[in-house]
Amino acid sequence: MDNVLDLFEERGFVEQVTDKDALRNQLGRPTTCYIGFDPTAKSLHVGSLVPIMSLAHMQRAGHRPIAVVGGGTTLVGDPSGKTEMRRLMSREEIDANAEGIKQQLSRFIDFGPGKALMVNNADWLVDLNYIEFLRDIGRHFSVNRMLSAESYRIRLETGLSFIEFNYMLLQAYDYWHLFKHHDCRLQMGGNDQWGNILAGADLIRRLEGEVVHALTFPLITASSGVKMGKTHQGAIWLDPELTSPYDYYQYWINQDDRDVERFLALFTFLPMEEVRKQGSAQGEAIREAKEVLAFEATALCHGRNEAEKARAAARQLFGAQGSGPEGSVPTFALDAREVEQGIPAFILFEKCALSKTRAEARRLIAQGGAYVNGERIENFDRVISAKDVKEGSLLLRAGKKRYLRVTVEG
Repeated sequence: MDNVLDLFEERGFVEQVTDKDALRNQLGRPTTCYIGFDPTAKSLHVGSLVPIMSLAHMQRAGHRPIAVVGGGTTLVGDPSGKTEMRRLMSREEIDANAEGIKQQLSRFIDFGPGKALMVNNADWLVDLNYIEFLRDIGRHFSVNRMLSAESYRIRLETGLSFIEFNYMLLQAYDYWHLFKHHDCRLQMGGNDQWGNILAGADLIRRLEGEVVHALTFPLITASSGVKMGKTHQGAIWLDPELTSPYDYYQYWINQDDRDVERFLALFTFLPMEEVRKQGSAQGEAIREAKEVLAFEATALCHGRNEAEKARAAARQLFGAQGSGPEGSVPTFALDAREVEQGIPAFILFEKCALSKTRAEARRLIAQGGAYVNGERIENFDRVISAKDVKEGSLLLRAGKKRYLRVTVEG
């Protein structure tokens, strides 16, 4: 098989590796690898796509991925990348979140018989005997070395709780457990997990005398400096109930021109020849390249049917050829009596969540960024009424790219 490490390097997945030559040799034969996903919310967001795509690439290259849902580690809370302690969650809340994450991962990775595995570390962590754990595992960890890890060192300035201090030991135990039970020889994760992953590799060396491997990914930010998966509206979730397929599509098509090639390499399975071709587009052609990125990313997450609907709706709204079903555009239901009475534009935009507050809506309208049915709203208190309704709905727009179809019901 072609070595997947070369693919990872070509597509921009690699930040740090324990021993590149040794890992390349390991990946020359079928290898079991794992990544952990802590279920701190009921859905993963776009910021989790790099690790998800890496597991999918591993599987496509003939290796066996293990997705570890951190039902046990989430009870403790990972201090990595946080300036303060995470909210402690109940076991019931964590288990409910874990179930949703399993469904999302299944869109990218085949968990069928003999394929990838999905496990929950609560199954082996929750019932650990604390004294035995300290004697058998804790004795292999140096506090001085742990405090040198970036995730702990940063937190020492703002306060690190003892419960969080145990997180590295538990993640290391996960790696050892998966090595013992599934011959797992590679752990991957974001670069903020480097210290935790190395701790696991070191524990396996001490307990088993075996060499295993670590690989971390760069922490992705857009060229604008915005963290991946974040917008002014909040996180872009993989759950279609939290972020609609249309809004997911729009997130990708709105990326900076400078990021198109990089994101095509990371977030699609297109061959690199095609990635480079699309990434070199200039002028009007860059819009087509962004459409390719948005379509491929949406198809992976939500299926090709939803991606086609989102693309058709976007083309319709932006005046391109083609039209799509109304259901693929975000909608908001408004009682017919409110429309008959008339509703000021700034109140309507706040009510439909196109603006967070009425003051924000007034500013949007004053700056010329609010539209109804394609017509700019000149005055913030313009009354939107039944005469504005076209075929049972209103089409609102905030700024250049945020659309909402308001259906009138009742």
